[in-house]
Amino acid sequence: MAIILDHTIVPAKDRNASAEFFAEIFGLTVKPGQGHFTQVQVNDSLTFDFDEEPDPRSQHYAFHISDAEFDAILGRVRAKGVLYGSGPFNHSDGQIYTRRGGRGFYFKDPNGHLLEVMTVRETGS
Repeated sequence: MAIILDHTIVPAKDRNASAEFFAEIFGLTVKPGQGHFTQVQVNDSLTFDFDEEPDPRSQHYAFHISDAEFDAILGRVRAKGVLYGSGPFNHSDGQIYTRRGGRGFYFKDPNGHLLEVMTVRETGS
């Protein structure tokens, strides 16, 4: 049996602004009219449901992406002037990391969530 994550809640100070930031950086679309959540369709099965919280606790979200998506996302991060870096504690050194033949980097969203994109998965196949 395959277990597939359907959705996850992303706490945000401003759910609409946070969803727009996420969608813009990742080249996705905000879904209109989803009740008290602002949703972004991440892939065929997963939505990020942004929900307002006055003081959201920082989370880490990591994404396995293609080389073309990596280049596009890095370009959008740079164009927006978002700080990025080579590690979870070096997320503003302006460098990418290389591991296992792939590339990756970290950056923070407006709520302090640490986002990571990588072209080679950390574990599994």
